[in-house]
Amino acid sequence: MKFYDTHCHFDFPPFSDDETNSLALAAQAGVEKIIVPAIEADRFSKVLALADNYPTLYAALGLHPIVIHKHQDASLALLEHHLQQRPAKLVAIGEMGLDLYMQNPLFDKQEAMLDAQLKLAKRYDLPVILHSRRTHDKLAAHLKRHNLPRTGVVHGFAGSLQQAERFVALGYKMGVGGTITYPRASKTRDVFAHLPLTSLVLETDAPDMPLNGWQGQPNRPERIADVFQALCTLRSEPPEAIANTLINNCHELFRMK
Repeated sequence: MKFYDTHCHFDFPPFSDDETNSLALAAQAGVEKIIVPAIEADRFSKVLALADNYPTLYAALGLHPIVIHKHQDASLALLEHHLQQRPAKLVAIGEMGLDLYMQNPLFDKQEAMLDAQLKLAKRYDLPVILHSRRTHDKLAAHLKRHNLPRTGVVHGFAGSLQQAERFVALGYKMGVGGTITYPRASKTRDVFAHLPLTSLVLETDAPDMPLNGWQGQPNRPERIADVFQALCTLRSEPPEAIANTLINNCHELFRMK
């Protein structure tokens, strides 16, 4: 089977300074392409350089709500500067979104930064990679208002089936990650068992979101194969059909060459 990891923070340890070996391990597991989403302006250049230097890697540039205190108007200006350059392997804007899980979330600023990035996505005709914790309904309202032609993917989803179906109805894909490898995650497993297969893409969020059995260790892109196996146990379609549809979904959304 061949896989695309649509969400891996390859610019962080344990991958930084070990890129060649890490990509070799991923390739052995069938991982052909990896999208690396930046989380703040200071990391834009590194993520773009990774995409330039390694054929497997593709870039996304965004301003993540978890570091909302770092984002300024200059961050948005730098993001637009890179978008204007149209790097060949820049395939999305993200990671962006909303988060009400953390202390002092500066939520008004989060919403302003999200809206600004959604406007850029529409202006430069790029999909978005979205973060949402305890904010699914609020995020869906923003997405409906902006009505992006290229839509995007809701990453790390752990909401209800009804909330997921609302995102899908708006044209968004849902990121399937390591959470479904935990038997106790019955709500999330049920969501990904019932959504249309055409609305799903695989992701690891490495080095975060460790899979069941790997708790306490950095997650890695090669473990996308284990996420896939877990998904196959939840679906009625044959594994080969699942794998092919997941790849096609990535081509449709990100237009990776």
